Amino acid sequence: MRGVVEAGCDEAGRGCLAGPVFAAAVILPQGFYHPMINDSKQLTAKQRYVMREIIKANAISFSVATACNIEIDDLNILNASILAMHRALDKLQPLPGHVIVDGNHFAPWFDVPFKTVIKGDCKYQSIAAASILAKTYRDDFMDKLHQEYPQYNWQQNKGYPTREHREAIIKYGITSYHRRSFTLIGAISQQDEYELFC
Repeated sequence: MRGVVEAGCDEAGRGCLAGPVFAAAVILPQGFYHPMINDSKQLTAKQRYVMREIIKANAISFSVATACNIEIDDLNILNASILAMHRALDKLQPLPGHVIVDGNHFAPWFDVPFKTVIKGDCKYQSIAAASILAKTYRDDFMDKLHQEYPQYNWQQNKGYPTREHREAIIKYGITSYHRRSFTLIGAISQQDEYELFC
C-alpha cells in the first residue's frame, strides 16, 4: 500500500511435534525486490541463510517471536501461531499501518488493518522474507535442542513428524519440548514425509 508502512508476517513450525512455533514480521523498503526472496520452502537451506542476511541488511525493520509448546497445547496451534505473529509485530519499529499475512487466518492486531493472502509467501516479498526468517531462526533453535536430545535427530527433522522422529518417541518417550496436544505417534507415509520438507 503506497504511503503506508506495511509489514509482512509468516510463521514456521505449525506442523511439528516438538518445539515452539516461530513467527517473523518484516517491513521492506517501498519497491524493494530481490529475485531470491521467495517462499522459504522453495529455497535450499543454504539459500535461506544467504537470504536471511540480505533481508536483515535491507529491511527497514524485522523481528522474530515465538509461542512455546505449552502455549500451543493451551491455545491450539492456530491461535498460538497468531500469538507469535502478534508478538513479532509488537517488536517492529516503526509500527506498521497495515499488515499482510500468509494464509487465511489471522486475528486483529490492535486496530491495524490486515489482509490474509493464501500463498502470500509466493506473492509478496515481505511475507516471503518473514517466512525465511521464521524458518531459519526456528531451525537454529531446533539445532540447539538437538544437542540436548540427540536421539530425536532434531538437527535433521527439526521436530517434524518423520518416521524417525515418531519411532524415537516410541523408544525414548517424550520431552518437555513435545506438544502433548498433538498426535505424537502415528503412521506416516514416505509421501507425507517428503511433503514435510518441501
